[in-house]
Formats: sequence, C-alpha cells, structure tokens
Amino acid sequence: MPPVTAVADENRLRTDVVAALRSAVRGAVDDSSRRRAEYSTDASNYRVVPEVVVFPRDRDDVLAALAVTREAGVPLTARGAGTSVAGNSIGPGVVLDFSRHVNRILEIDPEARTARVEPGVIMASLQRAAAPHGLRFGPDPSTWTRATLGGMIGNNACGPRAVAYGRTADNVLALDLVDGTGRRLTAGAGEGALDVVPGLAELVRGNLDLLRTELGRFGRQVSGYSLEHLLPEKGTDLAKALVGTEGTVGTLLEATLRLVPVAAAPVLVVLGYPDMPTAADAVPALLAHRPIAIEGMDARLVDVVRRVRGAAAVPDLPPGGGWLMVEVGADTLDEALDRARALAADSATDAVALFPPGPAATAMWRIREDGAGLGGRTPSGEQAWPGFEDSAVPPAKLGGYLRDLEALMAQHRVDGLAYGHFGDGCVHLRLDIPLERSGNPLRAFMEDAAELVASHGGSLSGEHGDGRARSELLSVMYSPRAIEVFGAFKDLFDPRDLLNPGVLVRPRPLDADLRRPAAHRLPAATGFAFAHDAGDLTTAVHRCVGVGKCRADSTAAGGFMCPSYLATKDEKDSTRGRARVLQEMANGSLVSRGWSSPEVHEALDLCLSCKACSSDCPAGVDMAQYKSEVLHRTYRRRLRPINHYALGWLPRWARIVTGVPGLARVVNAVLGVRPIAKLVLAGGGMDTRREMVSFADEPFRRWVRRGGADQVTVASTPDEHRPERGDDEGRRPRVLLWTDSFSDALAPSVAHAAVAVLRDAGYEVLVPDHQACCGLTWISTGQLDGARHQLEHLLEVLGPFAVNGIPIVGLEPSCTAVLRSDLTDLLPDDPRAVAVARETRTLAELLTAPAPIGPGDRWQVPDLSDVTAVVQPHCHHYSVMTWTADRRLLTDAGAQFSAMAGCCGLAGNFGMEKGHYDVSVAVAENSLLPALRDAAPGDIYLADGYSCRTQADQLAGVEGIHLAQLLASHLPAQRDAATPTS
Repeated sequence: MPPVTAVADENRLRTDVVAALRSAVRGAVDDSSRRRAEYSTDASNYRVVPEVVVFPRDRDDVLAALAVTREAGVPLTARGAGTSVAGNSIGPGVVLDFSRHVNRILEIDPEARTARVEPGVIMASLQRAAAPHGLRFGPDPSTWTRATLGGMIGNNACGPRAVAYGRTADNVLALDLVDGTGRRLTAGAGEGALDVVPGLAELVRGNLDLLRTELGRFGRQVSGYSLEHLLPEKGTDLAKALVGTEGTVGTLLEATLRLVPVAAAPVLVVLGYPDMPTAADAVPALLAHRPIAIEGMDARLVDVVRRVRGAAAVPDLPPGGGWLMVEVGADTLDEALDRARALAADSATDAVALFPPGPAATAMWRIREDGAGLGGRTPSGEQAWPGFEDSAVPPAKLGGYLRDLEALMAQHRVDGLAYGHFGDGCVHLRLDIPLERSGNPLRAFMEDAAELVASHGGSLSGEHGDGRARSELLSVMYSPRAIEVFGAFKDLFDPRDLLNPGVLVRPRPLDADLRRPAAHRLPAATGFAFAHDAGDLTTAVHRCVGVGKCRADSTAAGGFMCPSYLATKDEKDSTRGRARVLQEMANGSLVSRGWSSPEVHEALDLCLSCKACSSDCPAGVDMAQYKSEVLHRTYRRRLRPINHYALGWLPRWARIVTGVPGLARVVNAVLGVRPIAKLVLAGGGMDTRREMVSFADEPFRRWVRRGGADQVTVASTPDEHRPERGDDEGRRPRVLLWTDSFSDALAPSVAHAAVAVLRDAGYEVLVPDHQACCGLTWISTGQLDGARHQLEHLLEVLGPFAVNGIPIVGLEPSCTAVLRSDLTDLLPDDPRAVAVARETRTLAELLTAPAPIGPGDRWQVPDLSDVTAVVQPHCHHYSVMTWTADRRLLTDAGAQFSAMAGCCGLAGNFGMEKGHYDVSVAVAENSLLPALRDAAPGDIYLADGYSCRTQADQLAGVEGIHLAQLLASHLPAQRDAATPTS
C-alpha cells in the first residue's frame, strides 16, 4: 500500500489536472468512478483505471487537452471505439475518447480516390459516404460497424479483404498529429519526410541493414514498429511508419486515406476440409486466383451459432471440420461465378458451395464478423480469452504452424476455436486459459507460443497490435538491437513516455493488470441460477469481451441492440459499458458499495431490458437478466421505489379492477380526467406526460365464463372430460391458449381473435380454468421472489398440459419469452419448467409448424394479399423466439410488409417511469416513429407487443393490431368485417 502522503499527492495532482482540463476543454471532462469504470478496459484481458475521461468536441479541444497533460506530466491514451483486444486503448492517466464528437468526414475526393477524416470517424460511416462514388476504404476489420479510423490506424487494422487491398498502412497517405513533445507534424512520404523530427533521418541511416532484414519480411508482420516504410526503396514514408504505433508516439488529428473501387459482383466460395490445418494447406494455390478475401473458420464455431441462434442462422454448408470462405469479384456476376468455379477446381476439395450476393452470403459474413464474441466460449462452454489473439506466419507456412499450435494447446491443456485471415496467414484464437485466479497460466502459454511463432518466421501480432498482451514478448521475435531501435524511435517522438505508456517500448508485464483474477465471485443465491455461467454473476458479466457490437447501429441489418446507446451515444448506455461497471462491482475497489453502488444503478438506469443483447451480442450477454438480478439483490426485503409497486404489480391491479363487473368502466372514466391521471402517474413514480392504461370492461376469462365456452374448452388437466360439440370436435388436435395478464385484462380482443384463428386452423382450443401470470413485471423490476411465486403457480396451471405434450400458445411476446427463457433459470430444478419452455410457442410458430403439431395441410393461411403493413417485431420476440416464423407466415399469406429493427422505446415499465420519457421517445425515433410517418395511407401497423401498440398510440396516434387480429379479420367468415381492435 502506498504511503498516505503519496496518495494525498496523487489525489491533489488528479484534482489539479481535472480542474485544468475543465478550464481548457469545452467538451465533457468526467472523473466519476462510474465513467472511469466504463473506460478501465477495452476488448482485452486488462484493466487499467484512468484518472479522468475527456470527450473533446473538436481539434482545438484535443490540442488543449494535450497541452494540459504535457504540462502536468500525466500519461494520455487515445481511444476510439475501445475494441482493441491487446489492451492498446486503456491507460492510467487521461483517456481521450474521439468517437463522441471528433468524427467528421472532412472530404471525399472521387477523382483522386481519397478521403480526409478525423480520428473518431467510424469505418461504416466512411463506407456509406464513399459508396455513392463507387468507392470504399479497403481494409475492413470485423468490427467495422463501430471501429474508428483512428483506432484502425493505431493498430494497423487489416480485416478479411486485406488480401486484395492491403493493410491500413498501405492505404494511408498522410497523417496530421501531435507528438509527445507538442510538435504538430504532417507526416507523408518522399524526400524530406524524415526531417520533420530531428534525429529521425540519422536513426534510419544508421540502421538500414536492420530495417531491411528484420522488418517487413511478410505482409502481416505488424508487431513492433513498422520502420521498414522509412527505407528509401519503400518511399521514405513516415505516414505509413506511424501506422501501428498504437498511440505511443503521437496523437492523431486527421488522416488522408486512399479509397478503392467497390467490387462489382462478389461471390463467396465456401470450401470444406477435414480440419483447419488441411484448409490452411490449400491457401497458397488459392492465392494464385487473386481473391478478395480468404477466411478460415473452425466448424465448431459454426456449431456455436447453430446452438445460440438456431439452425436457420447458418446457410447450407459443404461437409467439413473447417472451412475456407473465399470471396472473388468481377465486373459481372457471371464472370465472378466463372472465377469462383476456377478457384474451386484448385481447392483440393470436392466440398464446395457457391453463394452469390444475397442473404446466405450475408449470413456467412455475419458469422465471421462475430467471431471474436462467438469464440469467447469454447465448445464445452468455458470462457475463452484473447492475448494470443492474432498471430501470423507467411501463408505458405500456415498449415504446419497450425499443427504445431494444436500440439502446443494440447500440451498446455487449453482449447479454442480458430478462425482468421488465412489468406494472409493470420489466425485469431481465444483460449480457455484459467484466468479466474492467476495470470501464471497465461504467461506460461504466451512464452511458449511466442517461441513457436518465431520459429515459423511469424509475427506475434498480425493486425491488432501488441499492446499489453504481447509487447513484453517482442524480444523473442526481434534482436536486442531491433528492440533498441524501437526505443530510440519512441524517444524521438515521446521522450517523457507520456503517450500510452507500457505499450511496445518499456512494456508492462503481460500478466500485470489482468482484469479477471481481481474479480470476486458473486454466486447465485435467491435470484437467477445463472446455470450457463457456473452459478456466478461474475462469470456471467465477464461474458462481455468488449468487442463493442452494442455500439454499432445495426438496425439497417435487422439488429435490435442497443436502443438506449443508439439514442444517447454514451458508453454508459451500451451493453458493454454496463457490463464494465458490473465487472468493477465484482472487483470492489473502484465501485465499492456492492449491489447498492450508485455507479451500478446509474449504468443500469437506461437499460430497457429489451433482451436484444442476449441474441445480438455475439458473446451472449443478457443485460436484462443482470439488471433484474441487481434490483433483486439491492431491494430484497427493503422498501422499493414506488414504481416497482405501481408497475411491477400491474397484473395484480388489473385483476382487481377487471374482477368486479363495471369497475373497469368507472376506473377508466376517472383516469380519463387528465388532472387526476397526472396525480396518479406522479404518485406511482411515472412520467406525467404518459397516459394511463385502459382496462377491459370484460376480460377474456369473464367472456369465457359468460358464453365463450362454446368456442373453447375450459380444463384444469389434459385428461378432463372433453364435451361433445360436434362430429369433428373430438378429432381436433388440442392446443392450450394461455392468456397472459395483458391479453386477459388489457387487450382481450387479441385472445378472441386467437380463438377464431386456432379453431379455423382445426384445433380444439383449451383454456386453463385458472389465470396464470408469468411474473414479467416482477422480473423487470427485480422482484424475483414475487416472480418465482407467480411462476410456481403458473407451473401448477400449465404444467399438466406441457408434460403431456400439448402445445401452449402465448400471445404477448414478452410473457411468452419468460416461459421460453427466464422460467428455467428461476426454477431450474422443476422439471415442469423444462416441459413448459419446450411446449410454449408463438401463434406464428404453431401455424407454420409441420403436422402433427402445426395445422399442416389441413389449413391454408388466410389470403393477406390486400395487406400492406409496417411491422414492429417485439424485442423479446426477436431475441428469444426469433421472428422467423412470423416473417414466413406473412410472406406465404401474400402480405406486403416492412419489418422494423430496434425497440419501440416503451419496453414495458421503462418508458412509463419518471426520468425515462425523453429517452423513450428518442428510442422510438430510431425506427418506430419514422416508419409510422413514412407509412402510406391504409397501411396497417402490426405489432404483437402491447407496449409497442401503446407507444405508437401515445406518440403517433396510430392504433396497432396483433397478428391474431390480422389473421382473424381475413378468415372466410370475416372477409367483409374486420375484427374489432382493443
């Protein structure tokens, strides 16, 4: 422990620096513990807590921040999207986040095929801006939807298509930066390029032999400094030499980049091989065909996708234990297909599949892009870590290297899923090294692996830089003289070692500053079981490996994550930012008050519990579940916020109001008086700009008792006597219609429509004789004891039907999702929970299922060819059940529709709660409200979620209908009369 006086001096220095930064910088300067927690790590194994995070608004802010840190002698680390896997974008002093504001595309010159950008520009933004000119930036790392150009330049990013377009260094023309001494440099190429830094020309002239023999031996040798670009025969290109320096010699202000033409008609060739080394053996012959990309992928990685996302997420692939994904292009599709067939003929395999541009090719590239997250778990489910993430060898040596690497992994008893840029000899691999207690196993493997890479003439890093993970091992790869030259180069630009210290030169030990060993266990107790994470919330939150897909705007590709981040663009509102704060809670030093820590509740406050991360996050983070657990642990047996009772107990209030005939009419009339409604809203912890819900005059269950029983069978067990209702009634297959609290008391017309559709489809419709609530609102407010009580009752009601194989149809997507997911994690030891989860289906899943469960050939879906619709898939529907069956049903019925991506913004109780209204509306502006504004007259708004329909009604005055209502209105008996909506 440092002396008290040293701590006091350190705190005073921090206070002075923060004050100076706030005085000099117009952007936000944040030294809160929550913000520091969010920026304490990136996508690596490492944790270094910064003193303060700065969000410069422009170039002048950057210059001002640099001046303050230079004068104070405080370290500074530049950060883009924070997706660095080697610990390159974390540091102990000041972190500058360029991604928030310093992200302008300054110019695109189509004639010169160049672009000028600020460092915070996301690569996807540059691609969109260049596309109308038929241009793109060539290198495209898998994180291209959120990676910033500054980060790509810092790490010399490459990506799959570097085979054709080269590395980032090969596509950088000029850099505008400030070095560690405060010099403003314009780095370019040619005569005089070295004169901008005194002593640089002499360093190069004195080491020409070393630069020619040790550096630049093959394309993916990016470890260390790439000083070979300073050679006269290489064009004396200082800009290219500065690429890959990981922020250790200068801070980037602007870059001029080369653009390349977009491939006109790319075709993806997938080649199957017995294993990954055999696939690698085929690479040299394929390179002769000048492909755009050659990617390798372990078959077990695809198995993970099938298990997590379903078989439909993976196109039909040729047999194999490993595949090569090879992209070829040409001016026309026919020419590209000819090139693809010629390449396949030289592939040394008969297992070949061709994918022209389309959904199948897109699905394959999505699997590849998600590799870092998908590879975060081994086939056995163990956590796998980066570190030895992207070694590279000359492509001709790749097969032999992989065989030796597999032997080394077996020797160290570790496993991982290999994939990567095989056309460049680069292998991505995360390993299940046991980091829970110590970094010793990591060091032992890394030292042996470094020797192996060097023996094959390879590079420790093939694109992601060395960072804290590999810098210490550069001496294995390079001679002592080369290490000295790297140090001399650094000292010319940053003699005080203020820029990203501990990286490349004078490195930190590779087993120092590890995040996972410092995290304490948070074992499951009275809440969720966390069965997939060894019963430990700490293990669960460390599923987040930091790849940052939650920061990407994936709505254009049909993704739903992360709605609050898309609205605020603040790291605290990303799934990753929340996970980092929870990880710091497990650490206990920065976030120190456990479950009740203000930092934790601030981070989780704007989480909509949409569960999109549970499917969109390649690592399988389920922040909705973690939030529920935190609220449960915080407030268990304590007084809760009032909205937990007002909204968390909504099904209870609904049963009371609708349980007395005529009372709902009175309550609705009273709450229809706006001043009274505002008082009730305010008293219940809700936003007074919201409207109160309307309760049904006649809930579904009362309708059944009053006369609807001639259309349904009320039963307490599946063996109960089946009344005679006609010649065919006893021969109908049975289905249990489960009316949740929303469908019963708030929107019973949905249940009425479902009865009509199911009967028309040939089913005998069973309705349980007792109401069963799934506890959704208890779960979302963290009242897990109450949720478990509700679910135990539900199992008593639904369990007998499920264990006898009778399908259970749910109508409200969020409630149906509880039965398919949360149920088994809250009651893991009850076999009825497994049965109910197995038998629960959405209406579309049942109607599109083959016989004997589905209607099969007995029923034709109603003709919806007269329907044009704007569709809002519910977040929980998309995340837990997938919307595949609904899409198929609507398409087969002939409907014309456009399906939105992203959350509606109400998200159950979230958008009703005080303090959330503005964000709720902003989330609605991501997709919902623009889609409703753009809808043509007569278009239907189709939304199964009660929250989605409520949001559209309250914010846009648009009344939505459920799929059951749409189908019922088009049944033969209803073609001329639409079913009433609620």
